[in-house]
Amino acid sequence: MRLIAYLATAGVAALVSFALSMVIWKLSTRFRLYPKIRDRDVHTRPTPRLGGIAMFLGVVAAFGVGALLPALAIAYSQPVHLWGLLGAALMIVAIGVADDIWDLDWLTKLAGQMLAAALLAWSGIQFVSFPMPGVVVSLAPWQSLVITVIVIVIVMNAINFIDGLNGLVAGVAIIANGAFSVYVYLISYGPTGQSDYFSFAQLISAALIGACLGFLPLNWHPARLFMGDAGALLVGLLMAASTIAVTGQIDPEALSETVGSPRQFLPAFIPLLLPFAILIVPLLDFGLAVIRRLRAGKSPFSADRKHLHHRLLDMGHSQLHAVLILYAWTAVASIGGLLFLFIDTWWAAIATGVGLIACTILTLAPLSRRKAVEAAAQSAPEHGDGSSRFDPLDIASERVEFADEDSRADLRHAPEKETPA
Repeated sequence: MRLIAYLATAGVAALVSFALSMVIWKLSTRFRLYPKIRDRDVHTRPTPRLGGIAMFLGVVAAFGVGALLPALAIAYSQPVHLWGLLGAALMIVAIGVADDIWDLDWLTKLAGQMLAAALLAWSGIQFVSFPMPGVVVSLAPWQSLVITVIVIVIVMNAINFIDGLNGLVAGVAIIANGAFSVYVYLISYGPTGQSDYFSFAQLISAALIGACLGFLPLNWHPARLFMGDAGALLVGLLMAASTIAVTGQIDPEALSETVGSPRQFLPAFIPLLLPFAILIVPLLDFGLAVIRRLRAGKSPFSADRKHLHHRLLDMGHSQLHAVLILYAWTAVASIGGLLFLFIDTWWAAIATGVGLIACTILTLAPLSRRKAVEAAAQSAPEHGDGSSRFDPLDIASERVEFADEDSRADLRHAPEKETPA
């Protein structure tokens, strides 16, 4: 019954998100509620950016329906958690919408993010301990608050950083939260026997998956509606909240009883490892961007065209191929983390390694094609007059580099300003 209830909440979130996305798209198009095309934009036609509102209302509807289902009553046993999450989400969506309309400065947006994260932590969704080999480390209240706020802000901005291609954030969120939902559902009946504590995290994941599923049809390439900063930050907030809710509700004494063997101890580590696995793409992109810009003596939020999705486009992938490749990386990392719960550690490591190798091959495929074309061009016979007017190597390079109109648009335009929203 509980599984059916989670599916029902996800379905409600999807339906509401899709219906409201259609309404917002039509109203925005009719009344021209969208910004003008700028030099830094990759799209070629005015596109509304208020999809995050529809996603937020879809999540709210899911929580409302879930409250009516007896099977999910335990998820609402501490209302302060729910109200804290909804309050933080409302703050983030308001900040995101304001930024999409008025382009707020980065300091204002960062302050708003920290306030929302602090509200979420104050409501009780926070780190209270960390499971370590043979011991569970408890945190002081001030340590718990600081670490929770920092983690939430990082995750929100990491998700926002990868919001550069149509359907990328929504798809990554669906894949990552799908794997996380499976984990939470299984571990809630595992050795710790704390199924009640994990219900709220499961509810958050179900609502987020539904909201993204409902929004994705309008955001798929070519997108008719963008989620904007409001949607990207909302996704990051909910993903952070669901993972922290699991770790924050673990009973240290119960975990201490499960460390008898590596197999038993693994569930204690998964709450820490799986969030990194499901967020591997945005966290990697965020980390590389910050390091790259600081080394260059620039602000971590200055503009450049060296994000992971930009690099894929530079390599010769189309927008669609780049999105699917990043989906694949997310799926391998997420599912790979789950495999360690079902099969022997060595087999899980081998399966994950094979998946990572396959993703690497797909990622680097355009470089191999480029080398093959250039080799063929170099071996081509010269024209009779010896003219280099039509250099086959240059022609081959142009064919590879500009094979797709979407790639050309992405290569021409880069964000003028990138700030935490």
